[in-house]
Amino acid sequence: MVWYDLGLADTAVVPTQALRHSGIVRVTHWLTTICFFALLVTGVEILISHPRFYWGEVGNVNTPALFEIPIPASRGSVKTGYSYVLPDQNGWSRSLHFQAAWLIFFTALLYGISSLLNGHFRRNVLPSAADLSAGALSREIGKHLRLKVQNGAGSYNVLQRLAYVGVVFGLFPLMIWTGLAMSPGFTSAFPITVTVFGGQQSARTIHFFATLCLVVFVLVHIAMVYFAGFKSQMRGMILGRGAARQEQL
Repeated sequence: MVWYDLGLADTAVVPTQALRHSGIVRVTHWLTTICFFALLVTGVEILISHPRFYWGEVGNVNTPALFEIPIPASRGSVKTGYSYVLPDQNGWSRSLHFQAAWLIFFTALLYGISSLLNGHFRRNVLPSAADLSAGALSREIGKHLRLKVQNGAGSYNVLQRLAYVGVVFGLFPLMIWTGLAMSPGFTSAFPITVTVFGGQQSARTIHFFATLCLVVFVLVHIAMVYFAGFKSQMRGMILGRGAARQEQL
């Protein structure tokens, strides 16, 4: 933390190391990063095998699509309007997608339980009532539009908190739920998992749009890390500590 001496004597500014991210936050952050990249790559490969989306329980090449992704498929039975098919990577991609999904689930579980027990959610993630006032929100939005992003030495600003709340308590659980809703084995044991979405094809479509939202979040997150000071931010997330300013006698 930053400490200021309020005495009248001469002061000198010296660097100190302030703990910015706990060990559990750093470990789960990088595990999530690796898993997300694996899920994204394998998810794209799975999508290529059938780039058509439906709504309801049933959807195949013989039923009308809700919408289509205008790319060639990796299966000749899927008519996409292209005269060729892409290499079929559906086998290994589904296997790795499944494994990465369970790893990220248990990583998120560890992060969630530890953050509840140590107060991380309360201190650093959930915005306060003052943060949500119109004045505070407009000031923070103005700073971001001018790219005057906080350097990370203090707590998260309100826009960061709102984004993290949306991801941690909204998008991430939705991704897990819709992913489970596409598993025949899981839905046979727990039918409500899929019926709440109206069918497996509906769950797949929602899963796709939730993925797009997470990709946008990650891209904005990387951009903000760059503008806030890439080296400092990476040092804090890898080593847990970053230089802060401290005034002492």
